[in-house]
Amino acid sequence: MTQSPLFLTPVFQERIWGGTSLRDQFNYEISSDLTGECWAISAHPNGQSIIASGEHAGKTLGQLWEENRDIFGGMEGSKFPLLTKILDANNDLSVQVHPDDAYADANENGELGKTECWYIIDCKEGADMIYGHTASSKEELVKMVENGEWNSLLRRVKIKPGDFFYVPSGTIHALCEGTLVLETQQSSDTTYRVYDYNRKDDKGEKRELHLEKAIEVSTVPHVDREAQPAVAQLKNVTITTFVEEKYFTVYKWEVNGQATFSKDQPFLICSVIDGEGKLVHQGETHTLSKGAHFILPAGVDEFEIDGSCSLIVSHI
Repeated sequence: MTQSPLFLTPVFQERIWGGTSLRDQFNYEISSDLTGECWAISAHPNGQSIIASGEHAGKTLGQLWEENRDIFGGMEGSKFPLLTKILDANNDLSVQVHPDDAYADANENGELGKTECWYIIDCKEGADMIYGHTASSKEELVKMVENGEWNSLLRRVKIKPGDFFYVPSGTIHALCEGTLVLETQQSSDTTYRVYDYNRKDDKGEKRELHLEKAIEVSTVPHVDREAQPAVAQLKNVTITTFVEEKYFTVYKWEVNGQATFSKDQPFLICSVIDGEGKLVHQGETHTLSKGAHFILPAGVDEFEIDGSCSLIVSHI
């Protein structure tokens, strides 16, 4: 099987909390100063990445999943399983929670649940995020929400660049102002808003909350799921394994020089978050620059990366 790396063209989503960091830090062409999300590697119908070059150029990732399953090692499943985003939280995101697979399938027209994780690319000094809550029972959670006791209900965690957070379904959470994040998640777009700071949209209306569903799916009491990174130093590359869970495994590769890799997964999802270099496979050379996103398909077993660059890499 002869295959080449698949580079993808992202899709950008305007958000009330977005900004310009996707342009300022990654040189993406964005059409709005409220661009909040780069759907970098996505086959979700709400925003599909496009294959940028090669024999499959112009196809959506969803098309490729349906029509060329051999590219993904014959993996089963009706939906491409993962979605990689870069989020520019120029302002606070709504406080939210996501359902698991069973709840989403039953209540959201067969949608997948949404377990996700965040790598903090950059953030302002002193930044924090909301991760979890203090309620000890569903009854207490309902009471604190109804009384608007947000400061005592919501747990805030300090963050810094390079931090990693695992966010299982059922976790009440929110990114906060001044944060740039790479998110790896199940391929789902189901979010239940718990609190939105009483903001109004461009029509002067408050955004919808989803309190009944949110309370149903929230994990109570909150359970911290701290990542325990494992670091391996190989020739010219440091590989940090952040998480190995049911839905995804996520790594950071920090390359400094020429590094050789062997792939033992059906496919790898890769995003260059810093630096530049080149990817070499079977005599073909592909330029890697900050903001590039690509998939290493089933036919790519061994390859080299040469340069000085950092990548976030995932697989199921």
